[in-house]
Amino acid sequence: MPREPRRAGHNAGSAFALVVVDELVRHGVTDAVLAPGSRSTPLALAFAADDRVRLHVRIDERSASFLALGLARGTGRPAPLLCTSGTATAHFHAAVLEADQSRVPMLVLTADRPPELRHVGANQTIAQAHLYGDAVRWSAETGVPEARPGSVGYWRSLVSQAVAVSCGRTDGPAGPVHLNVPFREPLVPAEDDTFGFSLDGRPDGAPWTAGARGLSALPDPLTQLIAGSRRGVVVAGDGLTSADATAVAGFAEQHGWPLIAEPHSNARTGRTALRAVEPLLLDDEFCARHSPDAVVVAGRVGLSRALTGWLGRTPHVVVDRDGRWADPTRSAGAVFRADPAALAGLDATSADPDWTAAWCETAAAAGAAIDELLDETDGLPEPRIARDVAGCLADGSKLVVASSMPIRDLDTTMRPRSGLTVVANRGVSGIDGFVSTACGVALAGTGPTYALAGDLSLLHDVNGLLADPLPDLTIVVVNNDGGGIFSLLPQADRTTQATFEKVFGTPHGVHPARVAAAYGAGHVLVETPAALTAELASQPRGLRLVEVRTDREANAELHRQLRAVAAKRVRETTGNGR
Repeated sequence: MPREPRRAGHNAGSAFALVVVDELVRHGVTDAVLAPGSRSTPLALAFAADDRVRLHVRIDERSASFLALGLARGTGRPAPLLCTSGTATAHFHAAVLEADQSRVPMLVLTADRPPELRHVGANQTIAQAHLYGDAVRWSAETGVPEARPGSVGYWRSLVSQAVAVSCGRTDGPAGPVHLNVPFREPLVPAEDDTFGFSLDGRPDGAPWTAGARGLSALPDPLTQLIAGSRRGVVVAGDGLTSADATAVAGFAEQHGWPLIAEPHSNARTGRTALRAVEPLLLDDEFCARHSPDAVVVAGRVGLSRALTGWLGRTPHVVVDRDGRWADPTRSAGAVFRADPAALAGLDATSADPDWTAAWCETAAAAGAAIDELLDETDGLPEPRIARDVAGCLADGSKLVVASSMPIRDLDTTMRPRSGLTVVANRGVSGIDGFVSTACGVALAGTGPTYALAGDLSLLHDVNGLLADPLPDLTIVVVNNDGGGIFSLLPQADRTTQATFEKVFGTPHGVHPARVAAAYGAGHVLVETPAALTAELASQPRGLRLVEVRTDREANAELHRQLRAVAAKRVRETTGNGR
């Protein structure tokens, strides 16, 4: 039986806090994240006192916010995120933006000064109400807690609404919700304080108000398009649920549709899933010979310019469970609100086998050309690191991948496989909060967790290593002493070497081994593919960095060679009739 809060010995602020935490537990919350401060004391003490909740304390608010994001990615539930008033609230904003675009449940609780202390120059007071603007699904000022009839029902109803909206159980997508919570002093009640009203919730630990949302069926125009297609392609992007990804991959395999799946869609599995697809989409002859009669995009794509360019000139439709306008090329023929999971079991005409074979065999040929060059290149080049990490991890593992080059290298080199869940903050594609996100995924405890990051992603969130308890997490750090992606962009050819290094390359000279030592994490330097595979063969124990050193100029040259050999293989395969 859930433990009921005590009914006496509390002022209105502490009663409010006990009720909020109890109601959150009734809605399935198991973890909460706190950035310490004074004004948030009532809620901080209530979370700390409730043994049904794991409380994660982080001194850095940005780290705390991305930890909450990672926990939600790992569990599918919001991990309430609490801070004091003032600038602390601003440091949550980047994680709120990512949760918004990636549709990750998040519940932000910002403690605040009461109304009489606002706009009068009171210490540590800013305008916090509706601070995050359009990035949140819902924002509310809770009001200063008061001991009056109906308060407890209001508080429990407020929590029920916040959780339902955050989890996408109403009419919108999952995402962040912000409750601004003003408290008056005293923040710690006296022993003889009495609230005077029962704090009880529903019997048997039930939520005050449950929220639910049913499956959205595929609309008739979409089912008719699919049913009439013999040359269809499925594209899977960011924001799919596990059920979505399974259904998309299953549909593609069952009906023989080539499947272009970004790694973090977690749909790159099955016999028709493609790798190394960019060389195909950039080859005019291949595209002309193999133009589809239907393209269905599930999720939001944006990792590959070749893919978005192809979609921009190819008729396609978008299916999104929330009806979000996921059409960055502004060329979709329709955006349908429906759950991609509804593709499972859908009747459709089987694809032309020659059509499917042409896509699969050409993509396989391009992938083989990439593998051959990587395997004959000395050392551990960056694309091979991505390929080998994704390929060697045991089934049931989670791989958190940083934005910038790691996720792009994974997109190019990762072979289709099942059993691996890829997590990436591609909502707004920032490198901020990467370590903390990975720690949150690991602390969610849903499988062995690994991460793949560049050195700048590590350094940008180095305080994420300040964790107690330490997560079981192995982070592979690709250390090229700077911003490697810029060496592949036009900036590298249109600036002097000195200017490029200062403005884009940004060499830092920091040794990850010293960073690990400062934060009490483990560290190992690997130099060969065999050594890397060996380090990833065992399940993570504690927090550890596996460093691989690379060279930015050599990496840029290798990427040019990879594009060339893959394009050549596509031309050869297409010229032979595929």
